[in-house]
Amino acid sequence: MQIVVNDESLTLEGSVTLTEVLERLSHSQPGIALAVNQQIIPRDRWAEYILQEGDELVIFQAIAGG
Repeated sequence: MQIVVNDESLTLEGSVTLTEVLERLSHSQPGIALAVNQQIIPRDRWAEYILQEGDELVIFQAIAGG
């Protein structure tokens, strides 16, 4: 399966969740946020959210402010 992570192609075997992708990419620090196909995915859904062929994942640092 091919997905795009922060504008870079990534090939994965089988179905994987957001949590599994983060573990493979060593992106487990606190304060990160994820968007799949330009939609923010709440942290409590990462373990159950299964990525699909062609999904575009953006990993970014969440910053609070105003």
